Amino acid sequence: MSSKSELKKWVKDALRQHGGSAILLDVAKHIWANHELDLRAAGDLFYTWQYDMRWACTELRKDGDLEEPVKRGVWKLVSGH
Repeated sequence: MSSKSELKKWVKDALRQHGGSAILLDVAKHIWANHELDLRAAGDLFYTWQYDMRWACTELRKDGDLEEPVKRGVWKLVSGH
């Protein structure tokens, strides 16, 4: 079963697939397209995953994996991550 902490990996995977940066909507679409079954089997996470995806972004920024936003709504990986 998937957990909230796995969303950090999924966000990074989505950003890599979009060349290192993407808007929130594209990240959400990527996660849904690639992890729908995981999310459906994840209990309460199924109902909170889009909020938790934003939490994951904040945590990735704290970890130094994502850049601070320059443009609203654009998430960008730090080079080499």
